[in-house]
Amino acid sequence: MISSEKVARITAAMPFWLTYILPPLVWLGAVQGGFWVLLPPLATWYLFSALDVALGLNKENADPQTQEKDLFWYRAGTMAWAPVEFVTLFSLIWYVGHSDHLSALETFGVFFGTGVMTGTVGIVYSHELLHQSNKLERHLGDWLLAMVLYSHFRSEHLLVHHTYVGTPRDPVTARYNEGFHRYYPRVLKECPASAFRAEAALLRRRGLPWWHRRNPFWKYAALQLAMLLLSVLLAGWAGLLFFLIQAGVAIWQLELTNYVEHYALTRRYLGDGKYEHVKPHHSWNSAHTATNWLLINLQRHSDHHYKPDRRFPLLQTYEESEAPQLPYGYPIMTMAAMVPPVWRRIMNPKVRAWRQTWYPDIEDWHPYNKAKTPPPRGAS
Repeated sequence: MISSEKVARITAAMPFWLTYILPPLVWLGAVQGGFWVLLPPLATWYLFSALDVALGLNKENADPQTQEKDLFWYRAGTMAWAPVEFVTLFSLIWYVGHSDHLSALETFGVFFGTGVMTGTVGIVYSHELLHQSNKLERHLGDWLLAMVLYSHFRSEHLLVHHTYVGTPRDPVTARYNEGFHRYYPRVLKECPASAFRAEAALLRRRGLPWWHRRNPFWKYAALQLAMLLLSVLLAGWAGLLFFLIQAGVAIWQLELTNYVEHYALTRRYLGDGKYEHVKPHHSWNSAHTATNWLLINLQRHSDHHYKPDRRFPLLQTYEESEAPQLPYGYPIMTMAAMVPPVWRRIMNPKVRAWRQTWYPDIEDWHPYNKAKTPPPRGAS
């Protein structure tokens, strides 16, 4: 007989399994065509945002000392996603590649919706898995990233972003007044290079050359090539096109999220190339209930950077006095980011208020607004 305590743990984890409605929705669009192809983006962007309005904020914090065994159903949800996404993606490629009932626009809609799934859920789950220390979870995270041709994200995120967030050395930290349409091509160019340099530097410190087999970029290349070849084998050149469409949409979703998470938030420069330690106020926080179910608490981003080893159910949320707050969940904020004047109208006043609250002594913010230009020593 299942104990009441175990039932309570399962019940608490179940809202985070709502993401598993997306594979059937993608398949419904592929089979039915028409309006049905819109269901995945409608569910992720609008349904969960509407639920946020209905459910409000969740400011409850789990005990960060919760034992690993009590997190089984949370972990199972993230680990099971990798095989589910793999089967969903490649069976769709085969099915659509051997069907003739969809128009070109409907076909694009199917794989756009698939990319919303692999980006909004797949990459977010890979992010959680790659932060763990055991090999199985990290391998599953690598597989998820290979399915969207963004394997370098693992190296860039763990070795560059978490180390240099809020500084000019982090390509992912969006600068003040940098619109998404300027940010996006910049990170697409800079992040793979910074990730490779970080891995090469790590190997050098161990006395190894960059081409050594321990460089994970060899694994990244092999996995991504395997995904591309499988797409071609399943549906020819059309299958490759389908795969590339969903990968492009997923990458766009990821970088929109990255843009929102740290927009214009900077760490104090201490001189000699050093910055203050990362604190909760260096990331935008959001306690919106439903979109945190969708994104497995990624919106509790202030705590993620403060305590990056915490599993997602244990991430803490903060009050306005401890961390800056987004007015809406990520889906609405990323839609606003696509329209820079709207984004600036919402966020720039918040950034200025944040600067006045946390760094009232810094009068000249221009050096902090520029990429790759350390602030003058006097700015500290």
